[in-house]
Amino acid sequence: MTPPSANLGRVLVIEDEPEIALLLSYHLANAGYPVVTAADGRQGLRMAVEAPPALLILDLMLPDMSGFDVLEELRAEPATRNTAVLMLTALREDADRIRGLSLGADDYLTKPFNPEEVVLRVGAILRRANNGIVRKDLLTVGPIEIDRRAHRVTVGGTAAELTATEYRLLLLLADHNGDVLTRSQLLGTIWDAQPDMNTRTVDVHVQRLRTKLGSAGEMVETVRGFGYRLKTPVLPSS
Repeated sequence: MTPPSANLGRVLVIEDEPEIALLLSYHLANAGYPVVTAADGRQGLRMAVEAPPALLILDLMLPDMSGFDVLEELRAEPATRNTAVLMLTALREDADRIRGLSLGADDYLTKPFNPEEVVLRVGAILRRANNGIVRKDLLTVGPIEIDRRAHRVTVGGTAAELTATEYRLLLLLADHNGDVLTRSQLLGTIWDAQPDMNTRTVDVHVQRLRTKLGSAGEMVETVRGFGYRLKTPVLPSS
């Protein structure tokens, strides 16, 4: 594959399977990307913080810690808070994909994969980043403002005192603003639960979240027979 352009950003691959790491390194290097690799989460975190890459390819099933934990720690570090991340995993459940994206990943690919598709996805993610389309620490939906860095939520400028679970639930709905998330997806993502568990847990937490959001609670909309979504209020026409 001919390098698409010069001076491409460095890619860090965190992957514990040597054959896959070598395959990714070969195709990315052939496309013009400088590549470094790490075989476990701790090593990858250390390398990312010491020399932040332009993009990180992250396997979610690592020997020492889960890729989800790696991603969460990356987003907590100032040096890597906005580093682009492509998740790579054998997990195929929607809840895993949604959980990774809610933690701040930019894209998701399942194994087995086409290495040329990986190169194309890397290029697309970096183009979006270079064009200023990056993850924001401050997320605003109507009167609700979520500060990812401080884990703080305000409604119309007034702080909403949410539990950690309520915060994660609201952030997940906000990251997928307008999309319907099923109760099973929410259970699997927020509570790491099996999809066949009692979905009453979700309903109870949604009701508590609505109460704490006050007048903005009605933005958390029930979609009967499916689940919930966060809906931006329609402003009255002047």
